[in-house]
Amino acid sequence: MQATNLAPGVVAADGGAAHCVFFGLDPEAVIGDFDSLSDDVRRAIPAAKLHQITEQETTDFDKALRSMDAPLVVGIGFGGARVDHHLAAFNTLVRQADRRCVLLGGEDVVFAAPPELTLRVAAGTRVSLFPMARVTGRSEGLLWPIDGLVLAPDGRVGTSNTANGDVWLRMEAPGMLVILPRDCLAEAVRALLAVDAPWPAL
Repeated sequence: MQATNLAPGVVAADGGAAHCVFFGLDPEAVIGDFDSLSDDVRRAIPAAKLHQITEQETTDFDKALRSMDAPLVVGIGFGGARVDHHLAAFNTLVRQADRRCVLLGGEDVVFAAPPELTLRVAAGTRVSLFPMARVTGRSEGLLWPIDGLVLAPDGRVGTSNTANGDVWLRMEAPGMLVILPRDCLAEAVRALLAVDAPWPAL
């Protein structure tokens, strides 16, 4: 599997444990409020691996991400067909921008931009930037540079930009999502692991 080749340890968020059981994966932990964890799946996983967090203020993705100790997380299945699930996952990415996390979707990979990032991508690669807050920054290697622009979710966004080759980004504040084609997963992981330090924890 593309994700486990890069991040071999498996942690399930609540009902995601059912997919682990189905595919024969042995999760190191299951984390969530367990409102979607069936009794059958619960019985199939050792009790010591079940970590229930009952508060309802955050999503299971948020609970799992903040509870893991890993250099980088590749998240699968946090979007699906529901737009509200996508938005909640993106909210978690920017709220926990101190964590290195890449979400893997059907066609895209998405992650929160760190303070500075270099992407080794081919010319013509789609590089979309979507602000979840008011953000400014600088860029090199983009067809349409972001220097001097104010990007905001209710204002100007940076979707469907294109790389001229390697791309360098510097953000002045957290809140920017980077969206790349799915085949850029390995590069996204490499680039994030090369970052000296992500944003400070909120």
